[in-house]
Amino acid sequence: MKREGKVYTIIFTFIISFVFVFVLAVANELTKDTVERNQELFQIKAILSAMDISYQSDEEAFQKYNSIVSTVNINGSQLYTAEVNGQKIYATIFTGSGLWGTITGVLAVNEDVSRIVGIDFISQNETPGLGGRIEEDWFKRQFSGLKIIDGEIRVVTGQGSGDYDYENGQVDAITGATRTSESIERIVNETIANLKDILGGE
Repeated sequence: MKREGKVYTIIFTFIISFVFVFVLAVANELTKDTVERNQELFQIKAILSAMDISYQSDEEAFQKYNSIVSTVNINGSQLYTAEVNGQKIYATIFTGSGLWGTITGVLAVNEDVSRIVGIDFISQNETPGLGGRIEEDWFKRQFSGLKIIDGEIRVVTGQGSGDYDYENGQVDAITGATRTSESIERIVNETIANLKDILGGE
């Protein structure tokens, strides 16, 4: 009887595990399209935001992206481009190492790579309440229209509330998030250098 009990337990465990895995597989298959669409939408919104293209709904985001933004291949690199208020804008998706993991986002610049048009983030794993504040509007607004000086921008220790002098080529670091702030400076400057190589900016 003990042996039969053990066999029963093994068979029962196997059946439960199989059913559980099967249910998860079905659920994953049923939600796959929705997940992929949401990921695509999140990226599209980041591209639009970086390029200073406003939208009021998910549907409008898709519509404006498809009608205004184009994907171009320049010197083997894929960029996004649009004309906004008579200005040619280029954007690229960047990735770089933060304090706790990869930071992925979008950086948009003007045609001669002399100013940043905007920045937005797609994913990051920085500390909530500290480095994670890179996604807050006050931080991202500092980059909108920021002049690129000698091919770079600087993230400096300031008041921690934002530096909106767009001619000085610098933004306020996040208070208490020195490593993340340094990472953002490095990632943005590497992306600027890459865009200059692609677009031929001075």
